[in-house]
Amino acid sequence: MAEYKLLLPSMGEGVMEATIITWLFSEGDRVNEDDSVVEIATDKVDSDVPTPVSGKIVKILKQKDEVAKVGEAIAILEIEGEGGNTASEETKTETAAAAPDTETLHAIEQPLQPAASGQEFSGDLYLSPLVKSIAQQENISETELKSIKGNGLEGRITKEDILAYVSNRGNQPAPQAVPAQQPASAPQPTATATATSAPASTIPVAAGDEIIPMDRMRKIIAENMVKAKHIAPHVTSFIETDVTNVVKWRNKHKDIFEKREGEKLTFMPIFVKAIVKAIQDFPMINVSLNGDNIIKKKNINIGMATALPDGNLIVPVIKNADQLSLSGLAKAINDLAYRARNKKLRPEDTQGATYTISNVGSFGNLMGTPIIPQPQVAIMAIGAIVKKPAVLETKDGDVIAIRQLMFMSHSYDHRVVDGSLGGMMLKHVHDYLQNWDLNTEI
Repeated sequence: MAEYKLLLPSMGEGVMEATIITWLFSEGDRVNEDDSVVEIATDKVDSDVPTPVSGKIVKILKQKDEVAKVGEAIAILEIEGEGGNTASEETKTETAAAAPDTETLHAIEQPLQPAASGQEFSGDLYLSPLVKSIAQQENISETELKSIKGNGLEGRITKEDILAYVSNRGNQPAPQAVPAQQPASAPQPTATATATSAPASTIPVAAGDEIIPMDRMRKIIAENMVKAKHIAPHVTSFIETDVTNVVKWRNKHKDIFEKREGEKLTFMPIFVKAIVKAIQDFPMINVSLNGDNIIKKKNINIGMATALPDGNLIVPVIKNADQLSLSGLAKAINDLAYRARNKKLRPEDTQGATYTISNVGSFGNLMGTPIIPQPQVAIMAIGAIVKKPAVLETKDGDVIAIRQLMFMSHSYDHRVVDGSLGGMMLKHVHDYLQNWDLNTEI
């Protein structure tokens, strides 16, 4: 018999760690190759980790709510044979020599739970759950955090950055908050008022009220939404579109498509197709802002806001949507939606979006004003399709007819997208849908 270390696998670019949600087997249980043995969570998605070998779980190294790094052992299995991936004594010695000190390791491996100090940070400072946990445990103030030069994506503070700061913290003076310049006659704020924000008011709880703690995903959503609204000045344009031709075309093709492809034909691939064409007309919508630099994206990757059964929201991404036919879009959308609702998404399935669509009409809503996901600069909401009387212009004069109408809203970041660009982009999507060719092939 031999020992096999089950390692946390790579989960896509930029994902360096994950939190253990629950073990699907216990110590002493036998598992077969490709069995999912543990559920994990990253800042992006929840997913399962399968075992590449068959054997018996003899020790679980990472418990529920603990954080594991990519490549770190999370369990030990007993397997048949003399092999395995156990390290030799020499390798173990080298590993031990390179390992961080006990205090640092303890900080890394602590469960992600609030510190006793209750330290909280504002939404304008992005911190990963691990970095936030270390900051809370070390009582590092937000002022200090803002003084740390981050080496992560977009200057974010990484685990290595904050641990380096902790190790050198005693050798340097704590940074002081610099008060804004005041007129001579204005009273100067006290140090306490400058360094700390006003405490949040306590919400009274009446008899019979139920207190429901946020789950991990809801906390991430809340943090990201506050951050997005803080960063981007939102402007929203609206338009009402006659999608009668779209409805007729789908009704004509949906049964044929399902019989041929084994896939449902929803309205979403049609909407995505129109948005992609409009982005090609106005490529400055397909950008991100990095400081004073506008990054114009080569690929058109469409994020698709998807509601989960537990009420949370996730945004899987249709990669290179401009290279897909209507049939290809339908298959990609159905696949992502199915895997999102069944917790089968991979971290890379939620990364790299350059523009997002939110179908609020699926809930019966006429319109909505969604929040722009960072670092994108625009998002479009599609409302419910409703039969209404509408005025049509004909060669014999105006007539009133029953038409299929739908509202769309386009929210955009006014730092880089002006009203003319945001409005024209929306109008082009409107035109592509309203003038949908009934002879379009699929």
